[in-house]
Amino acid sequence: MNINISIMKISKLIISNIVLLIYFLSGVVLAQSNDSFLLPPEVIMLPEKTGIHSPAKRKFTGIPSVAISPEGRLWSTWYTGPTPHEDLNNYVVLSTSGDNGNTWQEVLVIDPDGPGEVRAYDPEIWIDPDGKLWVFWAQAAALGNGATVLIEEGTAAGVWAIKADNPELEDPSWGAPVRITDGVMMCKPLKLSTGEWTLPVSIWKKKPNNARMVVSTDKGVTWKVWGGASVPDDVRSFDENIIIERKDGSLWMLIRTKYGIGESISKDRGTSWSPVAPSAISHPSARFFLTRLKSGNLLLVKHGPIDVKIARSHLMAFISKDDGKSWSSGLLIDQRNGVSYPDGQETEDGKIYIVYDYNRTTNQNIFITSFTEKDILSNDYDKSIIKIYNNRKIVSEGGKD
Repeated sequence: MNINISIMKISKLIISNIVLLIYFLSGVVLAQSNDSFLLPPEVIMLPEKTGIHSPAKRKFTGIPSVAISPEGRLWSTWYTGPTPHEDLNNYVVLSTSGDNGNTWQEVLVIDPDGPGEVRAYDPEIWIDPDGKLWVFWAQAAALGNGATVLIEEGTAAGVWAIKADNPELEDPSWGAPVRITDGVMMCKPLKLSTGEWTLPVSIWKKKPNNARMVVSTDKGVTWKVWGGASVPDDVRSFDENIIIERKDGSLWMLIRTKYGIGESISKDRGTSWSPVAPSAISHPSARFFLTRLKSGNLLLVKHGPIDVKIARSHLMAFISKDDGKSWSSGLLIDQRNGVSYPDGQETEDGKIYIVYDYNRTTNQNIFITSFTEKDILSNDYDKSIIKIYNNRKIVSEGGKD
């Protein structure tokens, strides 16, 4: 009798442990699924050989970035996918040109899991002060309702990066993907006059200091959030913040909002920021590009004239000689409806390269063009426009299937 009771107890204990084990393993699998965007993505070299990453199979192409090596090799990145949406099928493409943009070769894609629940998107490319090439992107996973982890509270998206030491090579050696911080980074990093490297990161969440400045004091080995501007919930629109160091040492952050471009200022190297308020620059709710040129002047690329709010058309370039207090007349880059998301870099010889997308789900074009600061300020407006048009080249053209 006692033996039977003991056997029954042991059997119940075994069954209980099995149930607990199944429950635990289910939790592990679920946790892995929910946290799958934290896993390093697959970096696929020579992506056209996979077939599934061929430009012909793409239904969405846009949101580009550009960088130029010291010796003139062009690099461009954007994100794309086999469906005509910004969705979980998105992956990041990296392409390069060794002949000033006449021909391009896609050298890798960053695809976390193919048609799985993790997307790679919003890439940015940068040549750091030491001449190394960085490719940044965001990763986010699906929530239970099929949405991605973006604005919703909960697990944050993350900024990732890979780095190559020699951007002069078409196929440089790349380091392993590294997750830098929570959030999304849509605009160029900045080196401060005091030596720190800064990333303009947004966490796309309804909480204070959501448009952040993430800083490295050891040339990108480690990164830390220094501070951020608080974008009011009712005007938030992906932020896409960009930071400029003014000549007086203050930091000027411009931020995409529902009303156009908001601004915030820090006078303590990015630790604290003024309340976000509308800037004097009129703009649709869309990305713009801002950088300081070698002349010391600021370059702004946006839609339409400085004081006119229009749709996503008429990309124009402006110069400010007084740290953004006033702007030159604008030089037209591309007047067509459907052009958007400019990004750029000035090279040592003073040439300015600007990349942008055109009709992301139909034409699926990534364009690049070039001009100089002198072209923007020239009185011969027509000649400058013709130069920009003649310099326009296609980086990528998707969707031929």
